[in-house]
Formats: sequence, structure tokens, C-alpha cells
Amino acid sequence: MNFIEVDDINLPEVQIYRQLRENAFTKERSFIADSPKVVNLLIGSGVEVKSIFATQAYYDTHKDFLEDHIIPTAYIAPKAVLEQIVGHRLHHNVMMHAIRPKENRLEELDDHIIMLDEISNADNIGAIARSAAALGVGSYLLPRQGPHPYARRAVRVSMGHIGKLHYHCYKDIKETILKLKELGYRIFAAEVTEDSTPLSEVNIPQKWVLLMGHEQLGISSDILDLCDEVVTIEMEEGIKSFNVAIAASIMMYQFKHACGC
Repeated sequence: MNFIEVDDINLPEVQIYRQLRENAFTKERSFIADSPKVVNLLIGSGVEVKSIFATQAYYDTHKDFLEDHIIPTAYIAPKAVLEQIVGHRLHHNVMMHAIRPKENRLEELDDHIIMLDEISNADNIGAIARSAAALGVGSYLLPRQGPHPYARRAVRVSMGHIGKLHYHCYKDIKETILKLKELGYRIFAAEVTEDSTPLSEVNIPQKWVLLMGHEQLGISSDILDLCDEVVTIEMEEGIKSFNVAIAASIMMYQFKHACGC
């Protein structure tokens, strides 16, 4: 690794760590990841690393791991300097500048897909990615106009597990659903309707897509009409809904076990 000590927060090379907040990216698809667990998991998943900006303690602790991977540049600074760069107090001692993987085409996705419709909260984007990776749902479909799965906070909340998933950001949900049907997927919408199938009774095929709706608005009727089946989680009377990330986790677990996958 090429080590460079940093004592000036105005050094041009480290401004990328200040500029890339939340859903911001450069033309070369740069993103920033934070914390040792997240950074190391992403490095292990094979992302292209541009640089690491960390304390000496991080490099000392993970020396053997880092030597097995290509790290073009390693910036070293006290934690106080890192905090000056990001503009707030850090609860970790490392950041990484990397290039997010290219999106997969729909034809390249796995047999099991979690799909989002207008999710607006980056925390939920990250939490769903983490659950999908844990439960073996290998592909993630998201709207292009919402938070990106490699947005800084989404990456952090996913604990870096977004790096384990294939992903695709679609432009038009209706066109995408129709294309997925052509590819042989059965589309399940997670929503509470009069004719929803209880989750415990749903029959799961080999190829499926589970569509989750907006945190407050749910899924619109015209989108529901395009789906093959509407599924709901059985709840106690008087309870209307789960948080979308929790609901997605429950449903993905059931879908994976119901189909024997």
C-alpha cells in the first residue's frame, strides 16, 4: 500500500470524503463507506477500492487482511482529522472511497428478488439489503428516483452486505414488472387488501419477486393490478402494519422456506 500521512484537511485528494454525503456520487460511480466491519466486508466482496482514509490503529489491526487485497492509496490521520473532514464526530476509525459495482441487467438477476416501490428512507434501503443477504435473497430491485443502495447511509445500515447482492435500479415500475413476468417470475405484492393471501398460506414458485411498497403510501391499485398475487402478514387486530424493513424480512424468510430454497 502507498501510505500518505494527512495533517491538512484541505488536501485535494481527501476532499472526496467530504463531498460524497448520502446519495451523492461522482460520474465514475464513487461511493464512501464507513466503519471497519463495513469497509472490510466490502473489500472482501471485491469492490474496486480507490483509497482508504483511516487511523494508524485501523491499519495495525487489519494489516494481514489488507495485504491480501489491492489498496492503491492509504491515507493516515488522527481521528480528530477524520472528524474535521466529515464535519461531525466519528464513531469509527476508517472510511473507504470505492467504485460501486455496475448494475445487473434484469436477465442477470437471481430466481428470488426483493423489489421496492418508492421507498424514501435510506435506512430502510440498507436494512432490507442486510436482511436479503442474510436470508439468501440474492437480488435487489429499486426505483432509480429513490435512495441508491450504495448511498452512504444505506451502505452503513446494510453493514456492507449490499456488496453480496446483485442489484438493478429501474426507471419505470410497470415496464419492469411486465418484463419480469416475461422472464418467468411470479410477482407478489406486499399489501393489505380485501383479497390478500395470508403469508402462511401462500404458494411460492421457483422464480419470484416480492414487491414492497412506500413506507406510508403502500402500493397503488394500478400497480397491484399488474401483480400476480397480493400477500399480507397476519397481524393482531388493531395493528395495521409493520415497518417496511421488518415486513420485508418476515416475508423473505417465509418465501425462502415455503419454496424449500
